[in-house]
Amino acid sequence: MKQCLCFLLLLGLTTQSFAQSPAAKIDSGNLNGARYVILFPENWKGKLVMYAHGYEFMGAKPRQSQNPGFAKNMTPFLERGFAVAASDYQFQGFALAQGVDDTEALRQFFVKTYGKPDTTFMAGHSMGGGITFATLENFGANYNGGLPLCPLSSRPYLQCRKEFDMYATFNGLFPGVVTSLTEIFDVSKPYQAQGQQSMVPRARAIKKAIFDKDSTLAKAFAKRFDLKLDDLPFSLFFNENVLRDLAQKAGGNPFDNRNTVYSGFPNDLDVNQKAERLAATVNPNVLFAKYDRTGNINKPVVLMHTIYDQLIPPAYGVVNIENMIHQQGKDAYFTVKYTDGQGHCNFTPRQTAQAFDALRNWVKKGTKPTAGFLN
Repeated sequence: MKQCLCFLLLLGLTTQSFAQSPAAKIDSGNLNGARYVILFPENWKGKLVMYAHGYEFMGAKPRQSQNPGFAKNMTPFLERGFAVAASDYQFQGFALAQGVDDTEALRQFFVKTYGKPDTTFMAGHSMGGGITFATLENFGANYNGGLPLCPLSSRPYLQCRKEFDMYATFNGLFPGVVTSLTEIFDVSKPYQAQGQQSMVPRARAIKKAIFDKDSTLAKAFAKRFDLKLDDLPFSLFFNENVLRDLAQKAGGNPFDNRNTVYSGFPNDLDVNQKAERLAATVNPNVLFAKYDRTGNINKPVVLMHTIYDQLIPPAYGVVNIENMIHQQGKDAYFTVKYTDGQGHCNFTPRQTAQAFDALRNWVKKGTKPTAGFLN
């Protein structure tokens, strides 16, 4: 059940109420087909955080602007006198590029309506962390800095390909337990996302099936993808929804693993002989080219990541972007804080506040914060 709560956090589902939040004023509406919410603290002094939310299952409710817990979750920003503006994006699911465009449209709306802030930061969780990076890479002149949290910070194609490869190899070793890639990418059939309410019973069924077949192999498989064994069923459930969503948005399969040689398993030969193999049927650029990651940042960025993340492991959430930033010669603008959190975006409000304060002090004083552990 603890793992399930991490997934619900990703989807932004909480039971808090606006009455418990520090927001003194709330502005909401519709902009270019995307609902938005703008929160103001009691003593707003012209400072702004543009916030980007993470991946939402298609059809998930409530949407960001209608989530009663959103204002409470933004406490670390609001209690420091920052307004927070967030877009729902025009559609759910994989919406990284759309999220960048809708966030920029909302920022322009904010400036037109409330005046230009004297300080503006970009922040976001998960896919929203990827939107944070893409925003700074493409619209960085409008910001003083960025706070990507447990971000999809590698190239989006690589992150999504990881989920594809997990399914391809899992279906080879544990056939019939989860949906085949062939069926997932068959866009001739109508798409219906699995509801969050089915997550726990479905995960339990997956866990029982893999334990009945070979629990030792299941443990090794989970480790190969930087997962704890108990998190493997939930990850498979989540990733099926993501892959189905990508199939529908791309109009087919953007991945091709016919030439892939898999390694890191107890029996690599067995895995490669059994893995499900598919040819790409559409160009991956349809989904991943716009605002692809470059690492070309020109404003201070404090990235915060948990030491364990079942959806975006540190190797994808930190190492890839660090290498890209280094290739661009922009190391001076980048620092990483990590926590001992066990799960996707499993930060405490205090840790988020510490990371945000480190970013603010960096911008104000010009001294880059030391990378390292946040308690």
